[in-house]
Amino acid sequence: MKTKFKSLLVLPFFVALLFMSCQDEIVDVIEPTEAEAIVANSELSSLVQATATFDGSRDNIIDRASCLSVQLPVTVLVNGVEIIIDSEEDFAVVEAIFDEFDDDDDDLEIMFPITIILSDHSTIEINNQEELNRFIEECAAENEEDDDIECIDFVYPFSVSVFNDESTVINVISIDNDRELFRFIQEVRDGLRASINYPVSLELADGTQVQVNNNAELVNTIRSARAECDEDDDNDFTDDDFTQERLEALLAMCPWEVTAAIRDGNENTDVIRFLLNFRNNGNVIARTANGAIFRGTWETRVTDNGALVLLEFEAFGEVFNLEWIVNDISEDRILFFTDAGNRIRLIKNCDLLDETIDRIEDVLQECFWRITRIRIDNNDNEADFVGTPLLFQEDGQLLLRVNGQFLFGTWDVSRNGGRFVLTINLNDRPNISFQWNIVFLDEDRFVLDGENIDMVIRRFCEDNVDEDVIFIRNAIFGGDWEVTLYEDGSDDETDNYNGYAIDFEQSGALFVEGNGNTLEGSWLAYRDDEGELRLGTNFGTDDDPFDELTQRWNVVSVTTNRIELIDRFDIDGTENRLVLERN
Repeated sequence: MKTKFKSLLVLPFFVALLFMSCQDEIVDVIEPTEAEAIVANSELSSLVQATATFDGSRDNIIDRASCLSVQLPVTVLVNGVEIIIDSEEDFAVVEAIFDEFDDDDDDLEIMFPITIILSDHSTIEINNQEELNRFIEECAAENEEDDDIECIDFVYPFSVSVFNDESTVINVISIDNDRELFRFIQEVRDGLRASINYPVSLELADGTQVQVNNNAELVNTIRSARAECDEDDDNDFTDDDFTQERLEALLAMCPWEVTAAIRDGNENTDVIRFLLNFRNNGNVIARTANGAIFRGTWETRVTDNGALVLLEFEAFGEVFNLEWIVNDISEDRILFFTDAGNRIRLIKNCDLLDETIDRIEDVLQECFWRITRIRIDNNDNEADFVGTPLLFQEDGQLLLRVNGQFLFGTWDVSRNGGRFVLTINLNDRPNISFQWNIVFLDEDRFVLDGENIDMVIRRFCEDNVDEDVIFIRNAIFGGDWEVTLYEDGSDDETDNYNGYAIDFEQSGALFVEGNGNTLEGSWLAYRDDEGELRLGTNFGTDDDPFDELTQRWNVVSVTTNRIELIDRFDIDGTENRLVLERN
């Protein structure tokens, strides 16, 4: 399918304007050279026109032809149900009716007359199925190569110059959609002399844009993008243009409930309502209706015959263990089958995430977690954990990054009656080694409590931070910094830090040397939940003067030579200010 919806509005044919402009209305542009002109029947003209060719594959569920489309609205009978299709969103309604039963014969009947749009953007009225079939027979078959290029699109509008035999520009025309571009190239092939006014932008299948500045760049860009996406020229609305990566991401997104399972002609009702949790590491956990768990593995591959999913379980292998063909896929439904008539139907059930240990484990394993609050007997202890994120690993191993190194422990999620419990064992940090009741959880925050103790952890994804955080990180790496200003409220205490040098390491460690002393600590740059840029610094000491600098600072400004930080809510209610400059 086209990566961007194309306008079908029919504008007045612009070529008629070429000879309506008086010579005194000539636009002052640079006259094109012979090399810049679009040559009829050249590779350039062919590629441009193929890119502008009308893509008819988006409604293949209706007409089963990729070189034409039925103009909407259109009325159809789908398995005897009358549907008025007046937008592309209604194609999903047709698909839903088709998917209601796995073993029926699906039928769609078009109510004539209709208007169809051909690949050259022209339209024609069709009065019956026989007339439509004649046009369909002229199209390429399913997934066969056709003329249109669907992996790249022009970004409109852009302009073209038309000139006479003396290379004098006689008009400049705006091209506003595919239809106008297609017809413009057709006029070039019929003898019109013209050139494209660069620069021109094009959009690739992944949504990124590229700018080209001349004919050669345009040819190379379209040529290289020609086969870089799945054109989805098949007749199924939601078997879809998915990649292996998208399929794997969809499977791992939520639990999938087994709603049907047929193997070797037998309907296996004992696996109905099983929940399958596909994990990103290739493991899959199946949970039965009564809470029992058994484990297996999964992997995918995509072939010319479609996507395949290999399942292997020790238990219930006689039902699940096959390499399954993905016959049907949508955002909330997947059907696996084999040629022997075996099938498994899965329905996505994200609502069940809140009731599964698997969901808690999956969320915890996705990123680092910052300890933003820990109170013991009503005393705040979070300063001990500034700049030291937690990492929950899949094998039950727990890592705490301190001074750029990892401390090792264990973790586990269990259920105690109606509550979930997160057990943490970390010998070097007894304050968090506890069986925590999970009071609240979402994708970004866990609230934990126990007897006279509570803790809040928030997600921190190092590989998914914004450009400002990346700039802060890169700015402070390498080279020593010195404290040139530290104000504790109205008190200037800068002199306490004379003779000290601070080094921020890329590993998350920081080092202080000076006056015969050496300190080792941790740091972390991030954006908090209120959108504030923060720099957490932990100097690993309770002694003056650096104990005062263990804070989650608000970042005021950062350059490669100067950092200004502020703590607006110090424990004594004052506003502290810290300025670091490179030595």
